[in-house]
Amino acid sequence: MSQTATAPGRIRWTTLVTIASAAILLGSETVGASLAFGWAMAGWLGLGDIGTRIFEGLGLILGVAAIVWFFRRAGRAEPWRG
Repeated sequence: MSQTATAPGRIRWTTLVTIASAAILLGSETVGASLAFGWAMAGWLGLGDIGTRIFEGLGLILGVAAIVWFFRRAGRAEPWRG
């Protein structure tokens, strides 16, 4: 892939849109799976409503952390600032 020359500090919109789109896709999958995992584990362990909310909260935190990690790593691999 060829890099086009842009002025310093300019935003490469195509790269930014690609990274943001991938982060949204990955994020919806990750957060959904982590919430489902929290719900299933709390149900399996018989922790009730409070335990379910705690496990879902932990799963949500892990899912959001994965999104942030992905976005930062993708920004390093494909710089979106010129």
